[in-house]
Amino acid sequence: MGSATREALAQARAALTAQDGVDLTTAADLFAAARVIGSSRQLTAAIADVGAEAPAKTALVKALFGATVSPAALELLDVVASQRWSRADDVLEGIEDLGLRAAARSSDGDASIDDELFSFGHVVSSNSELELGLSSRLGDDAAKVALVDTLLGGKASAATIVILSHLVQLPRGRRMGELVRHAASVVADESGYSVATVTSAAPLTDDQVDRLATGLAARYGRDIRINQVVDASVIGGLRVQVGDDVTDGSVAKRLGDLRLQLAG
Repeated sequence: MGSATREALAQARAALTAQDGVDLTTAADLFAAARVIGSSRQLTAAIADVGAEAPAKTALVKALFGATVSPAALELLDVVASQRWSRADDVLEGIEDLGLRAAARSSDGDASIDDELFSFGHVVSSNSELELGLSSRLGDDAAKVALVDTLLGGKASAATIVILSHLVQLPRGRRMGELVRHAASVVADESGYSVATVTSAAPLTDDQVDRLATGLAARYGRDIRINQVVDASVIGGLRVQVGDDVTDGSVAKRLGDLRLQLAG
């Protein structure tokens, strides 16, 4: 991530934090705007254009979305448009980030959105045909949204369904498992903790989970929630992923490293 994008994200997130009454409509409107902008390379480039004056870009945003999104969402889109971004695609990532954080704030702790996202991602990742269908830009968006509703209707919060309905419509070349893991990490971050995905050959005991969470919290300086993945192929040990930070202490990894050393 470039320095310009880091600063732009910081400004956009600060604007979200300063808003009162952020609700799920705010999140849905931001996601809808991201899809409109993402449908046109020219439009994405125009909003990200570092040579254009901020007033011109915010005027473009108002012309596009002033009559279709909530005042809260429009204010945030104005902030996004007024910033300098390192890459054009970073604009879409910035709007999506705000949408995820708005969805997290809308839940008021009534639902564990990151847990629901993790569960969905695990189901999808274990079915390659389903993941390919949901991740492809060639599929019909309405059909993909209907599939999300079918899979999660009555089983997940409205915020989770809004997030997933957006992700399947704007995958931007990313696999669904990757999309959902990233979304869960952003939601968790907005809620004040991080998520650790822990892969082991057998389920961990409650005591092992508690000790691992305590150790990771000390390492990262914030509360950690553990999501477990059981995968016999790791043989033994643990693979721990917190955001982009991966610690692979699995037996499978050590054996792989040994094979490379012997081959060399």
